[in-house]
Amino acid sequence: MASKPKAETVKRPRNSAKTKASILAAARVEFADRGFEGARVDAIAERAGANKRLLYHYFGNKEELYRAVLLDAYQEIRRGERALSLDQYDPVQAMDRLVRFTFRHFLANPWFPRLLGTENIENARFLKTLPDIKALHSPLVGQIAAIIERGAASGIFRRDVDPVQLYISVAALGFFYVSNTATLSVIFERDLSSVGMVQEREAHAVQMVLDFLRTKPGA
Repeated sequence: MASKPKAETVKRPRNSAKTKASILAAARVEFADRGFEGARVDAIAERAGANKRLLYHYFGNKEELYRAVLLDAYQEIRRGERALSLDQYDPVQAMDRLVRFTFRHFLANPWFPRLLGTENIENARFLKTLPDIKALHSPLVGQIAAIIERGAASGIFRRDVDPVQLYISVAALGFFYVSNTATLSVIFERDLSSVGMVQEREAHAVQMVLDFLRTKPGA
């Protein structure tokens, strides 16, 4: 009696892009929650549902994976800023959109302020090794400078504003609120995570920036 042929094992093609994205997503949470020193590769692989060998295959080691997470985080916020198409709006609308986007990005991605906190604890030693960081920031500074110039030409904005200092202030208005929501809520006995308080804070941030820029605050 002839034996039945063995069923052929069908190998599913590996989706490398999807696997790498899953590893990056898992790593950003692990690094944000535990810092660079406390993060574990085993935990990242488990969270991503990926074989640890694949993690090393795609990213080399823990240090390179952390660099990839850091670069991806900056690229993500820069993509969002470019999508705003700020040059299509008048200076006030453009700055309004930038402030709201920055605030909402921190709010929607609470891991991002924590990741930046980790890198500051590391004294930016990994950030310094990323060759693309300057290229990621330069277009943004140029965009802000152009908004200020357009506003000044229209007689709406002051001309004596450093675009770098302005962006630091815009980022700080959202960063501090999001990264300190828990402690500030206790201190001031208000739920700063509530929809009402978040909306109030966003509007406050927009007004502060625009009032600073305007030649006649409140106009």
